[in-house]
Amino acid sequence: MWTRAYVGLGSNLAHPRRQLAKALARLDRVGGVRVIAVSPNYVTAPIGGAPQPDYVNAVALLATALRPRALLARLHAIERKQHRRREAKTPRNSPRTLDLDLLLYGARRIRSPGLIVPHPRMHERAFVLQPLTDVAPAIKIPGRGLARAFLPRVREQRVRSTRAARHPF
Repeated sequence: MWTRAYVGLGSNLAHPRRQLAKALARLDRVGGVRVIAVSPNYVTAPIGGAPQPDYVNAVALLATALRPRALLARLHAIERKQHRRREAKTPRNSPRTLDLDLLLYGARRIRSPGLIVPHPRMHERAFVLQPLTDVAPAIKIPGRGLARAFLPRVREQRVRSTRAARHPF
């Protein structure tokens, strides 16, 4: 059975637009996963932490036959291939070559160690909401409602459209 899932992509190191394009190509080659649509790329201000470069963010709509934890494992494997290191000592919101977040998995709500869906802060982040609503204007965040209803609450967060690396999707 195929499920629609939404993945947030972000990078602020080592040619961010290329990092996102490479991650999308790798994701589309994962067995049981097809990239259906990709939002435009957005340049966004970093949240918290020390001064660092701006991020490039996007959201991809996937069709997947993988279960949520298996999909998350594939996302982490792609991050590692692109030199992302998830270490306990690394501060939250640190610069990174690639960040892949499982935002939504169908209409499911999941809360287990290492996996929370919907992503717990997605409704507070313009860099997630803007590209998500580009791909799926009527998408609902399970337990919260329409994603676009949260956009006015994050309007002070800097998000601007930028050119995308070429996506074959």
